[in-house]
Amino acid sequence: MAHQETDLEKIAGRELPAASELAGRFVLQHHDHRKTDAQYGKIMGNLGFGVDFSDYMARATWTADAGWHNKVIEPYGSIALDPGASVLHYGQEIFEGLKAYRHDDGTVWTFRPSYNGARLNYSGARLAIPELPIEDFIASIVDLVRADQRWVPTGQGASLYLRPFIFASESFLGVRAATRYEYVVIASPSGPYFTNGFKPIEVWVDQKYHRAGPGGMGDAKTGGNYASSLLPKIDAHYRGFDEVLFLDAATNSNLDELGGMNVFLVLKDGSVKTPQLTGNILPGATRSSIIRFLEAQGTAVDECTISLAALREGIEAGEIQEMFACGTAAVVTSIGRIAGENFDLSLPNNTVTRHIYDELTSIQLGNKEDSFGWLYQLA
Repeated sequence: MAHQETDLEKIAGRELPAASELAGRFVLQHHDHRKTDAQYGKIMGNLGFGVDFSDYMARATWTADAGWHNKVIEPYGSIALDPGASVLHYGQEIFEGLKAYRHDDGTVWTFRPSYNGARLNYSGARLAIPELPIEDFIASIVDLVRADQRWVPTGQGASLYLRPFIFASESFLGVRAATRYEYVVIASPSGPYFTNGFKPIEVWVDQKYHRAGPGGMGDAKTGGNYASSLLPKIDAHYRGFDEVLFLDAATNSNLDELGGMNVFLVLKDGSVKTPQLTGNILPGATRSSIIRFLEAQGTAVDECTISLAALREGIEAGEIQEMFACGTAAVVTSIGRIAGENFDLSLPNNTVTRHIYDELTSIQLGNKEDSFGWLYQLA
């Protein structure tokens, strides 16, 4: 059965105004505290992931009487926060992640930004956070990247990683939705998410802890979901594994996702399977893109319930040839080993995974025609 377009995908498919029409909504505040040439050279010459930050950040404030206002591009720096700020006590916070890519001609582009804008509002609705107009979301990216254009690196796997987030800043103690919020976008010049390149990762299946449960916030991009994955991930690292694969909380038997990535299986006949969106799983932009890309090239993709038992049997029988995880930060990464209590299995193949990675990154970097209309020029 062909993929049924989700509401997020429908919103993401709407045509956006050009960057030139949106530029200037966030007013630039020039400053004299940019990083020195020496600091800049050190950072750009040794790109990590999410450890260094650019000169500016975008910011806006929402209040009940004024809505979103005070939209600025201001110097990157600390945010003053009252100890009673609601986010510190009740966790009203959402975020997104996307990248700016420099193409060979020097122009700067991003990938499906309206999907991220739509998902930010989807997450916000679940956490009772007011909606940010998608055009304002895009404008904040445009204005920030134009102010910070020198921080967009070149090279395979390099990008300016963008982190938009909203948090409740009203100071009070009481269980209710806040009446004041801050929207911020910070930028980090980054290299590949996994420092060992395309080397397959090793994944531990956690059968004790769960990332989210039915009716919870599993499909919202909020910090609490990631916090719940940290202890299992520490345990997995102690066992020698790179990442954790979570099972569903209702039955403790079906695949959900990794702590920060969706998961796919490649079958012997060339078809692909991925866990269906149940409300526990984050509807990833990369997941969506992979499904559309595979179906466009004639590959059958089945979004379905995948039990751990079926996964083990399929690998042991040779019916499942590959596994991979995907997300904005890593794009696509091969899973070479998967283990849990009483089983340890290897998946030596990654041909299809590599093909998907090469095709997606080629589109993102402007080295291959974007027949899907996913790219958006920022500068």
